[in-house]
Amino acid sequence: MDPKIPSWTAATADGNDAAAGTLFATLYAELHRLAKRELARSGAANSLGVTTLLHEAYLDISRRDGLAFPDRGRFMAYAARAMRGLIIEHARNGQAQKRGGRFEITSLSADVVETQPDARELSQISDALDDLARLDPWLAQVVDLKFFCGFTFAEIAAMRGVSERTAQRDWEKARIHLHRSLRSQVLSE
Repeated sequence: MDPKIPSWTAATADGNDAAAGTLFATLYAELHRLAKRELARSGAANSLGVTTLLHEAYLDISRRDGLAFPDRGRFMAYAARAMRGLIIEHARNGQAQKRGGRFEITSLSADVVETQPDARELSQISDALDDLARLDPWLAQVVDLKFFCGFTFAEIAAMRGVSERTAQRDWEKARIHLHRSLRSQVLSE
């Protein structure tokens, strides 16, 4: 990891756009891997490009005022949340288009239509993660770092200054909470 990242994140928090650009450029390869993973996981890879998602996430992050990223892990977790939000928005727009939201006749192969992400399911997952973030921000951050960013428990533990076993226990707590939340959403429908 570049030793200048903490100073760039601090400068970014102070509103330094040049520092934000430098931070983004330094972490570009890792962010690209993250975007690729997000698209593959969501099933949106057929309709949304990795570079497009990455750049849209950057634009979304750069428009926000007062963001503070004291370390690489928090920046990556925030980037993962921004990408997740963009994928959900893209899926919702696709669902609206399917229902005549943008009337345009095109021919699509059947396999492309079947692999479109389910906007409702993605939205439920996002809502469950948002609820978890309100209840326990640390557990939500563990989910972002592990599931969306792909960090190992050892990396998460090092970022947070806890033991690897503590990071694993927090991951399990978060998974249980999300499972219960998603199950209650399904049962209430």
